[in-house]
Amino acid sequence: MKHTLNATFVGAITAVAVLGGAAQAADWRGWNIHADGYPNTVAMDKFAELLEEKTGGEIKLQMFHGGTLGSQPDAIEQVRLGGLEIGNFNLGPIGPIAAEANVVSLPFIFKDVPHMFRVLNGEGGAKIAEGMAAKGLVPLAWYDAGARSFYNGEKAINAPADVEGMKVRVMNNDLYSGMIAELGGNPSPMAFSEVYQSLKTGVVDGAENNWPSYESTGHFEVAGYYSLSQHLIIPECLCINTDVYNGLSDDMKAAVKEAAMESAALQQELWAAREASSREKVEAAGVMTNEIADKTPFQEAMAPVYEGYLEANPDLRPLVELIQATE
Repeated sequence: MKHTLNATFVGAITAVAVLGGAAQAADWRGWNIHADGYPNTVAMDKFAELLEEKTGGEIKLQMFHGGTLGSQPDAIEQVRLGGLEIGNFNLGPIGPIAAEANVVSLPFIFKDVPHMFRVLNGEGGAKIAEGMAAKGLVPLAWYDAGARSFYNGEKAINAPADVEGMKVRVMNNDLYSGMIAELGGNPSPMAFSEVYQSLKTGVVDGAENNWPSYESTGHFEVAGYYSLSQHLIIPECLCINTDVYNGLSDDMKAAVKEAAMESAALQQELWAAREASSREKVEAAGVMTNEIADKTPFQEAMAPVYEGYLEANPDLRPLVELIQATE
């Protein structure tokens, strides 16, 4: 009996050593704004499952979807302060908090979505992550949020001249307003919930977003031209509170990171399928879509936006140049 008990005890100690210490057992809470069935929601639930599996049950994550624990800005602050351990956030609202993260909001900073991931998985992403970690948010993995393109109810956009005089709804960010202004349009910041009616009544002529948002909101019903400018490619992150992450053993950190990366692979797969489905649906409804053969004129028009940004943030010039130089 004594020999059996000793063997059991030794086995338990060995298991603890592999996991990095049972003393780290914890119940975590996570925030996500998206609804059931959305690629991010499915991926975050998978992350919770993998987290418990890979830590041998030492860490359990309860996910709260649909923004039930507050708005995205509120949830970002909760994770930064440790009120929540985990969050799935867009880098757009993180930009004002961590300057490095705001770089991804520069129009046309990425050539396309694959280029964005090459940057994020390399030195550029490491510098962005470092800046975010200093503000209380450690990115464990990057999620795909697609590319935002222009849509309107009048005509296809193929050149900057096609935007001249057009009233375009943008998110409330000086970089986005500056983008429209430099293209000769009139930026109209407004709440996302107001866009459908504003397009329908002519308060704005157009807007910009990704395929799933364009489709799921019904914007395609009142703005039947979708032009693939891909001017903004802003990723999302699966983030953890910096102090919580730093308090983990190396083995636990590896397990958490591995679970996050596997969830990101799933999210990216589901996102690609959702994008294709949304595009197919709106084109079947009669939406006119067009590829922009040469984006160079759009990119060149952004020179004043970049100059103003880098004058205000000179320390970020090397990061911007690193991203632009990444093949």
